[in-house]
Amino acid sequence: MAEKFYITTPIYYVNARPHIGHAYTTIVCDAIARRQRMLGSDTFFLTGTDEHGQKVERSASEAGITPQQLTDRIAGEFRGLWDRMNISYDDFIRTTEERHKLGVQEMFRRIRDRGYIYKGSYSGQYCVFDELYVDAAGPGAPCPECGRPTETVSEENYFFKLSAFEDKLLELYTGQPGFIRPDTRRNEVMAFVRSGLRDLSISRTTIQWGIPVPDDPRHVIYVWLDALSNYCTAMGFGSPDKQDQQKFAHYWPADVHMIGKEIVRFHCVYWPAFLMAAGLPLPRSIIAHGWLLFEESKMSKSRGNIVRAETVIDVLGNDALRYFLLREVVFGQDGSFSFDALVQRYNSDLANDLGNLASRTLTMIARYFRGEMPYPSPGGSRTAADDAIARAAEQTIASFASLWDDYQFSRALEAVWSLVGAVNKYIVDNEPWAVAEKEDEGSRSRLATILYTTAEALRIATALAHPAIPESTARIWEQLGLSAISEFGLTDLKWGQLQHGTKLGKVEPVFPRADKSAIERMQQMEQQRTTAQAVQATPAQTPAQAGQPATQAAAGPAPAVPAPAASADGRISIDDFAKVEMCVGLVRVAEKVKGADKLLRLEVDIGTEVRQVVAGIAEAYAPESLVGRKVVLVVNLQPRKLRGLESNGMIVAASVGEKGSPVLVGFLEDVPVGARLK
Repeated sequence: MAEKFYITTPIYYVNARPHIGHAYTTIVCDAIARRQRMLGSDTFFLTGTDEHGQKVERSASEAGITPQQLTDRIAGEFRGLWDRMNISYDDFIRTTEERHKLGVQEMFRRIRDRGYIYKGSYSGQYCVFDELYVDAAGPGAPCPECGRPTETVSEENYFFKLSAFEDKLLELYTGQPGFIRPDTRRNEVMAFVRSGLRDLSISRTTIQWGIPVPDDPRHVIYVWLDALSNYCTAMGFGSPDKQDQQKFAHYWPADVHMIGKEIVRFHCVYWPAFLMAAGLPLPRSIIAHGWLLFEESKMSKSRGNIVRAETVIDVLGNDALRYFLLREVVFGQDGSFSFDALVQRYNSDLANDLGNLASRTLTMIARYFRGEMPYPSPGGSRTAADDAIARAAEQTIASFASLWDDYQFSRALEAVWSLVGAVNKYIVDNEPWAVAEKEDEGSRSRLATILYTTAEALRIATALAHPAIPESTARIWEQLGLSAISEFGLTDLKWGQLQHGTKLGKVEPVFPRADKSAIERMQQMEQQRTTAQAVQATPAQTPAQAGQPATQAAAGPAPAVPAPAASADGRISIDDFAKVEMCVGLVRVAEKVKGADKLLRLEVDIGTEVRQVVAGIAEAYAPESLVGRKVVLVVNLQPRKLRGLESNGMIVAASVGEKGSPVLVGFLEDVPVGARLK
């Protein structure tokens, strides 16, 4: 039976859309999970969203929508981005799901019944942004985590006896040094615990957006006990279903919790204490990476320095982003991101090195051996240079495994690219194009040896790099004429496995070189998305502010567009027209609506998010003809339901002919997704 491996990302808080910092954590976990699957492990990869708390409640109120509507939208954006990035998660947990609620309440009961929860009251400072009780000197004192002013809170709470676990936690850290990585984070946590632990409030009575405390629904469970329990609830903890219980017994404890360094205390102090109190096994390791910096500061919504993963993907593709983050950033330390560095790394390592090796090797095999893997003759055709490449490949297999398993992703990839560089030099030194010009039998044998050597080294480099850059390596693997790379077992990887006579697939470039315009396009797209997000984030006028009776807010991200006031001749003013917001969208998904001949359900990417739109264009356009097409979308219409589907926007089309057949508005020029129409 395969050994199990369970890895988790943190569940991302739904206070803002995902950015490249979220993508970094998720990419790292995805790369680890992919390699574990190639090693034959029974791998489970969990991600999700944290959706409760006062911050969500307030943000929804400011936007004029319900907390559920807000969390549905942001959770959808996270999941949509992970799907677009081809993240291989096995489950996506949301803390608003019923399965999570059942598990959290069971966690609370177990801790309470074992004597570690009591009722009391709290009066002091609280940081809404970090959902954190703060030891601060008076109202408005800054939060030690984020520096924002704290609020004074006085309320009845349930408390967790965190102070009872000080010695047990220190024993854990010293007895299992690998429980917290890297050592800098472990030392920080130990210093915090040694300074003394105070009992922790684990319920709130001044908010409603949360999971009710069992047997006392006036309280909702504090966000960190709620959120952290996801790692168990997603595996079936608290479920009455026997299959869920067996799933939990099989996969728990987690092998790796991957987190950012800013939430180390919650995961390395609170979480193991909660699990100890509940009598549950502890995770095997908690690994904290550094921040991804842009313009020398951590990316955040409040600083306005966010870079979105979509911007890079639109211009260079998924693997360019994945490779840059895994190769450029030393894992565990803070790393810098810039579009210039991204393009430079892409061109040097992917386009010039790996891409050039694949292109030259496979093109020459196609030309000189009719697209079949050559048969190198033993004996005289081999040289010391050939043997050196074989030894380098074997050494790379061993060093890559050691470095990757130690979470040294940058050095592991550096080892692979050292092999790639050595093979490119080998090609230059041995000049197979010159050997091919000679027509004697010895030269033919020598040419076969050179090209087999380069192809086998390419195969090994491709297999090792697959967890990091899965899409492009799958293409190279296919061009090598091999079966699906995802089914290849890394445990058996060694030199000489490339079969002679293998028929190549279609040879084509994998990494087209990027020029300076790629940087400019990404900068422009990022600016456009930032502007669009700022416009959409403007709070809607509430019914009370408008002097109207208060009603339930409609679902969706934006208020309704007021009807333009027409003049006597039917014309409207430019100010009225300016109220209509339109932008360029890219159709990602198109399908017919069941039971409706005229309706199509579309998923339209507008740069900052993916909108579901129901459009009456089925009689004019086949669904498959729309995928990948750019359209104009009105984005600030109030959502409405058609055939039970919520439509968030309207596709702009002209009405042609007597029957009014729709013709979609389009562009002659290449207009970036998310661009606003003015």
